[in-house]
Amino acid sequence: MTKNLIFTILAVTLMMALNLHTSIELEHRENQIESNNNLIDSLTNQNDSLMYLTDSLVRQAEIWDFGIQKKTQYLIDAMIYVESRGNDSAYSASENAVGCLQIRPCMVYDINRILKKQKKSIQYTLTDRWSRDKSIEMFYIYSTYYNLNTLEQMARAWNGGPRGTNKNTTVGYWNKVKNQLQS
Repeated sequence: MTKNLIFTILAVTLMMALNLHTSIELEHRENQIESNNNLIDSLTNQNDSLMYLTDSLVRQAEIWDFGIQKKTQYLIDAMIYVESRGNDSAYSASENAVGCLQIRPCMVYDINRILKKQKKSIQYTLTDRWSRDKSIEMFYIYSTYYNLNTLEQMARAWNGGPRGTNKNTTVGYWNKVKNQLQS
C-alpha cells in the first residue's frame, strides 16, 4: 500500500508540475501575443504618422514652389510683424482682416479661384486665416500665381492686390516692411 501511496503522490506531483508548466507556458504565450499586439499597434501608429507626413508633404508640394519659400522667409516674418505684430489672433473689424497676415475674405476667395483654376483639390475657408501655417501657404500660392519675383513686388501686391506693385498707396507699406527687414 505504501507503494501505491508513493505512486499516487508522485503522479499527483507530476500532474501538478505539468499543470504549473502548462500554466507558465500559457502565460508566456499570452505575454508574447500581448507583446506582438503592442508591436502591431506601434507599427500601425508609425505607419499612420508616416502617412500623415506624406500627406503633408504632398500638400506642400501641391501648394508652392519651394524656391520661393527659401527666399521669402525673412519677408514673411517682416510682413507678419507689420501686419499684426506677430499676433495670430489679430483682427481688424474695419477690413474684416484676420490673423498674422491680416487676410481679408476677398483674398481667400482669390486663392480658392487660383487653386480651382490650377485643378488643385485644396480649398481654404475663412477660418483658415487664423492659422499661421495656412496664411503663409496662401501667401505662397498668391505670390507664385501672380509671378511676384522680388520681395517688393510680393509685399506691395499682398497689400494692394495683384496690381499693387503699380499703386502709389502700397509704397508706404513696402517701406514699413523694408524697415522691418533691415532691423
